[in-house]
Amino acid sequence: MRLTPTERDRLLLFSAAELARARRARGLRLNVPEATALIADTVCEAARDGARLAEAVERARTVLGPDDVLPGVADVVTEVHVEAVFDDGSRLAVVSRPLEGGLGDLAPGALLPGPGHAEAEAAVRLTVTNTADVPVSVTSHFHFFEANPRLDFDRGAAYGMRLAVPAGSSVRFGPGESVEVGLVPIGGRRTAIGFAGLVDGPLDAPGAKEEALRRAAACGYLGAGR
Repeated sequence: MRLTPTERDRLLLFSAAELARARRARGLRLNVPEATALIADTVCEAARDGARLAEAVERARTVLGPDDVLPGVADVVTEVHVEAVFDDGSRLAVVSRPLEGGLGDLAPGALLPGPGHAEAEAAVRLTVTNTADVPVSVTSHFHFFEANPRLDFDRGAAYGMRLAVPAGSSVRFGPGESVEVGLVPIGGRRTAIGFAGLVDGPLDAPGAKEEALRRAAACGYLGAGR
């Protein structure tokens, strides 16, 4: 049987998750790789069952609690990223705070949003059109300037920005669909490493935006020439 690299990775993840389930069934507390594998596999299996992204993430957030893992694991496994195949295509799932086990287990000093809490008001609003034949999803903290090249929007206006949505969530753009989104500036040290490789450094360095726009245009990113 010939398997693609993606299929081999999925089988490896499933095997690690099965080991975690077996050890948990024996009453053992899980370590970091075991807990991570079980959380990620829960997302993939939920997607296989036909669940939507939000439902799959919620299942993964409840599969384990602090008492199921070794001391210190909950402090390390604070976010799990996994790409799963949903009915509408491959989506990146971000499972935030998967081992908190409810409000009673939050660390001292943690901030909880109260009633009526809203994400920061958007600094920029853009209309984004998906010209691809498949759905495209962009997660909350992705550097929006570097989002899928088949998304058509003003790249220059999106430089140094992320979606104005709650952390861990995403916005889905259906094929041929135009959606207005709000963006807010990326915070912290404002350094973009990875993503699509259009910046790979400080966002506000002299000439960084111009060079990123040049790279985007050369690579065929729609909206880079505006």
